[in-house]
This record gives sequence, structure tokens and C-alpha cells, in this order.
Amino acid sequence: LDDDLAANVSSDIHSAFSLQGIQGCSIDRIDLLKPPDVAHILFTSGSTGVPKGVMVTHQSVLAFVDWAVKYFSINNTDRVSGHAPLHFDLSVFDIFGAFAAGAELHLVPDNFKMRPDLLVSWIRDQRLTQWFSVPAAFTYVAKFNALNAVKLPCLKRVIWCGEVLPVPSQVYWMQHVPQASFTNLYGPTETTIASSYYTVVECPTDQVTEIPIGQGCEGEAIRVLNKDMQPCDVGEIGDLYISGVGLSPGYWKNEDANSQAFIIDAASGERCYRTGDLGRLGADHEIYFVGRTDTQVKSRGFRIEIGEIEAALNAVDVLRESAIVALASSNFDGVTLCCSYVARDNDALSPVVVRAALRRALPWYMIPSRWQQHDTLPRNGSGKIDRPQLKEYWLTSKNTRAAEVPHV
Repeated sequence: LDDDLAANVSSDIHSAFSLQGIQGCSIDRIDLLKPPDVAHILFTSGSTGVPKGVMVTHQSVLAFVDWAVKYFSINNTDRVSGHAPLHFDLSVFDIFGAFAAGAELHLVPDNFKMRPDLLVSWIRDQRLTQWFSVPAAFTYVAKFNALNAVKLPCLKRVIWCGEVLPVPSQVYWMQHVPQASFTNLYGPTETTIASSYYTVVECPTDQVTEIPIGQGCEGEAIRVLNKDMQPCDVGEIGDLYISGVGLSPGYWKNEDANSQAFIIDAASGERCYRTGDLGRLGADHEIYFVGRTDTQVKSRGFRIEIGEIEAALNAVDVLRESAIVALASSNFDGVTLCCSYVARDNDALSPVVVRAALRRALPWYMIPSRWQQHDTLPRNGSGKIDRPQLKEYWLTSKNTRAAEVPHV
């Protein structure tokens, strides 16, 4: 833009978003939009490749919001959190779920989001009845024992989505906020906010209990299918597919990606989304998340799911957080498993100690061979651990100091 045009655009924006500009707007209803029309485009984090623009329709958002308000019994007495940034689809539920029910929406101050002491005090002071966020916020509160000094008597619902919530963090929250219900939501951006749900019946009795992602929300179906697109048997790991009202029309101007991700199920004739996630049907007929198809690796002759290693690390008391990265290797390993971790008390923590704790929970072939302590782990704009950045960290020459712990 040239200087004159830029000045005019700036002036127009300022006028439109001033009180005088808003008061000058027409109050006549505009009926130009239809439910199938695209409401917004959200870009994926690009954690497994180049970010893609996901088109989300009005009817998909309305379908989820209508279900969620009804399922969670949200009403005009509720005070709900707004923790997710606007570019992350969890914020759509925060905003429009609150508006649909006439509830109060309380936006979390940015400087509180990663300060567990300030965060829980803010939840208490705002008298929130619903807390919804990614698991990282729960984990920080648990690891810093922030609920020991601050009680949250008004909180009725605790909801998480976006990543697997470590069971130790969930147990901590359930023990400190016993009056609240706890619900796990699952679903990629391509299926609008979330597609399945599971409300935890009782507090887990151990640190490695698996929490299901449950069953499809109203109007949605989530299935575990094998390579032939047939339903998997109980206990069999397969690919997760989602169909129904939340399905995106596709990626913005990216037909190659659309043809790979959005397919027609020959058996049902339904259009569905291949999530890239692995799951299995439990004996309880609930669906369990296993991991990503691109995080299942073969090392030392064994097929390994990285998520299983991270789940075991989450149960190690001396760690605040951790992540596993797999690097291509030319030796017998096939891939090299690298562990990045943050100590609970920010003290120096030997990899030997962490490895010994992990060895008590996992077989030898699942134990990482490279270890590195960090002050913090990198995160992307959605608050999730930034695995591509960690992978780059491990690939750079500056990490020659990373500890190699022999397998004995």
C-alpha cells in the first residue's frame, strides 16, 4: 500500500470500530448467509507438514454449539473461561457457547496463561463455573501444586481438548475440585472443535489409567477402521475416521490435500475425514486414542508408539513435562528416540534418574537413548508442544552435549 491509501484504510478501520462507527451501523438484519456457507477459515498448526486452511461452515459450528450447550447444561448463570487464542478452534466454543446460553465469557489475561498461581487465583476471583483449555494449563497447575493454596468452589465443569491430558494431572484436578465434572473432548480442526466426548465416571486409581475419547457427539460418527476400511475388532488398533455434521467442506484451495484427507467410505457412501490418528475400540465399547500414524515408529526391531512412552513419562513425579522425538538413524536402531524434559523443580536432573524411573514402567526397547534437560519446552500458537521445533533442536550440531545413556 502507498502512504495515502494506507492512511485511508487505517482511518476507515478506526471509524468502523469506534463507538460512533458502531452506533452508525444499520440494525436491520442481514439475511445473506446460509448455514452451509463458510463462517471462517482456520489454519492447522502444521505440526506434521505445511499449515492448511480449514474451511468451517456456520452449520457445523451451530451443530456443535447446540449439542455442547445442551450436554453441559450451560445457562445464563454460568461464568465460562475464554482461554484459547482466536486462531485456535477451541475459542469458537468458548465464545459462541457462552453467547448461545446467555452466559458470561471471561477472557483469560495473557500473562496469566502460563502462571499457574495467577491462573487459579483468577479462576477463583472470577467465580468461573466452567474451565475449558488444552492440557498444558492443567499440567502446569498440577506440577506447581497451585490448587493446594487456592480452592475453586464455584467450578462445576472442567473440559479439555487438543492433546492427551496426562493422567497424573487429571487425578490432581479431580482430587482438588471434587464437585466438578471432567470431560475429555476429541476432534481435529477439520471436524469443527470436537467430534467425540467422554465424561470421566470416577477418579482414576493409578497413574497409567487410559481415558477414552468416547463416542461421537450428536450428529457425528467416529469409527476405528482397518486398512480395508472395515471396522476393527475390540482391542485392534486402526485408523480413526470421522463423519457427520462437523465435517469441513475441505481445505482452502488445496485439492491435493482434500483428495487425501476427505474420502467417500465405499461401505456407507458417507463422506468422511481420515484423521491421521490411531485408535482402538475397548471392551467397554468406548474408543481410545492411541497416537498419530506418523508417531508410530520402528526401533530396534520393535514397532513403538511414541505416545506410550510419553504417557509413562507423565507419571514420573520429578518431571514437569516431557516429549519424545524420533530421528532417522543409520545404525541398527532404525530410529533414535530422543527425550526432552523439564524438571519439576527446575533443578539439575540427571538423565540416568529419569531413565531408571522409565525403565520400571517400559520394556528396554522403548527407552530413549538420547536425553536433554530444558528450562521449558517450545510451544506453538495453540499452546501445544512444538514437535517440529524440538526435532530441529535435536538435529542441530549444538546438541552434541545431549546425554547418551547406554542400554544396559
